Amino acid sequence: MEIKNNNMEIKRTFDLLENLFLNHQKKDALVGKSEGEWKYHSTEDYYQNAHYVSYGLSELGISKGDKIITVSNNRPEWNFTDMGISQIGAIHIPVYQTISEEEYVHILTHSDAKLIIVSDKILFDKINPLLAKAPNIKEIYTYNNIDGAKNFSEIIQLGKENEEKWKTKIKNIKESILPSDTVSIIYTSGTTGLSKGVMLSHNNFISNVKGASVCTNLVPTDKTLSFLPLSHVLERMVNYTYQYIGVSIYYAENLGTIGDDLRRFKVHGFVTVPRVLETIYDKIVSAGNDLSGIKKKIFFWALNLANKFSYEKRDNNAWYRFQLKYADKLVFSKWRLAIGGNIKMILVGGSALQIRLARIFIAAGINIQEGYGLTESSPVVSVNKYTEKDNMIGTVGPILDGVKVKIAEDGEILVKGPNVMQGYYKSPEQTAEVIDEDNWLHTGDIGTLVDGKFLKITDRKKEIFKNSAGKYIAPQVIENKLKESNLIDQVMVVGDGEKFTSALISPNFNYLHFWAAKHKVHYKNNKELINDPKVIQKYQKEVQLYNKQLGQVEQIKRSRLVCESWTSATGELSPTLKLKRRVLYKRYDHILREIFQYEENEKNRAVKS
Repeated sequence: MEIKNNNMEIKRTFDLLENLFLNHQKKDALVGKSEGEWKYHSTEDYYQNAHYVSYGLSELGISKGDKIITVSNNRPEWNFTDMGISQIGAIHIPVYQTISEEEYVHILTHSDAKLIIVSDKILFDKINPLLAKAPNIKEIYTYNNIDGAKNFSEIIQLGKENEEKWKTKIKNIKESILPSDTVSIIYTSGTTGLSKGVMLSHNNFISNVKGASVCTNLVPTDKTLSFLPLSHVLERMVNYTYQYIGVSIYYAENLGTIGDDLRRFKVHGFVTVPRVLETIYDKIVSAGNDLSGIKKKIFFWALNLANKFSYEKRDNNAWYRFQLKYADKLVFSKWRLAIGGNIKMILVGGSALQIRLARIFIAAGINIQEGYGLTESSPVVSVNKYTEKDNMIGTVGPILDGVKVKIAEDGEILVKGPNVMQGYYKSPEQTAEVIDEDNWLHTGDIGTLVDGKFLKITDRKKEIFKNSAGKYIAPQVIENKLKESNLIDQVMVVGDGEKFTSALISPNFNYLHFWAAKHKVHYKNNKELINDPKVIQKYQKEVQLYNKQLGQVEQIKRSRLVCESWTSATGELSPTLKLKRRVLYKRYDHILREIFQYEENEKNRAVKS
């Protein structure tokens, strides 16, 4: 797709704002909910407010190279801040809202930031007391109005009052900023230890934006919904891509309102992680279970049909195509209406998507584009495109234009290109561990190229383990397979150095409660529920069903249920919803000991990263 840019060369992130202002004037450039009302910001509003932020910050003494932290939900003001920071050559450090106090202190001090902006009272009350440990932070501001706190509007007002003083100076500063200058430091969440600050330049982001823009069929008249945190590098880069294309961006009120927001605004695309699609799918299946008679039979006939989908069948099998068309009319069209009716693109990243889900959604006319990347690559390395010939289910798509990939002898994916980070902040030693002397980024992921074109991820290098017979086990592949079950929400496969492979299972309690009621299983709480013999037997049968699809050494010989749901809020998952294996090994050590029947004085069990 050709992007209209008024012959303007886009090299730095704030050039996106200039391009948007010159070429895509609209009333709903950015839309968000504030104080209970949806507020629409035009392209001109966005442009003016970003410049007021630049003037205001400059008046406060912020200059090129200084760092500013934001901890916020997704909202138009985040963009005002982001562009305002970049236009003066300062460095934006967006931080997740859900990290620990220890992690906050680490980032506040390690980053050398001078100023912090938070969104609400909860975050203000949590972070403000920590500033005593971070004397480098001079001020804290809030987006929401909070008694006793300085408000973001004061920066805007300061900018308005000093516009004439700074207007020409800021223009000159912008002209002096190079594409190679650092624009952001993103602290990677990781699954163990304190996070590292990934330094990304303007060119890192812009090269990724240009490469990603040709992978979508979105056009300037389209609308998108944003709900993954803008502190997540994927959501941020795609947020830039929307602006590059000229697409309107609507920010979801919160994660609980995604469905309502999709239907309200009838958006054309969004970015998500697999967990959200799993939730949508669970709701679809739940709605199907509530049907009766012929409607229920038709629903599950269509669902089973979708589960057999492949592009080859759609191309070559007329009977399948006929059935799919009929299923679409009766069932799938209703699914699309449930998410607004206009979806053209769902970009999926962050972790591996179940092949079954991709197959079912694509068969239902909902375009799933799974991609792959990491913070250190700004982030996209590869992505399935919207065209059939460039989309292979079960892979993360073709390599992005301008990016090089090679597979090392041990299967590790190596990446080189303009999207690869500048390095880890204040840590040349850690940088040298992942970027070799030939400038290849060692991703830590294991993969292969299918047909010499489509990248396929098989596991994390550090997560692959050997059993006691020396056979390698890739846990993520098995975990994804088991999560296809409606009964399983999360699962961690274990067995490093052991005689057999086992699993800890966190049930899908919504579905399990439904099953228990249907089968007259009585319980007081989830702990009692998972210990019911009928429930244990049900899960054993479910695991055995999936074992038939696994190799002998991969098969789960013993599994145990846990009574907790695993979430990022409770600490079992990272902010990007990956398993925190180290946390889980420690928390369920007593169960692991029972599974493998080893004594306290036996080997000191290695804690996984």
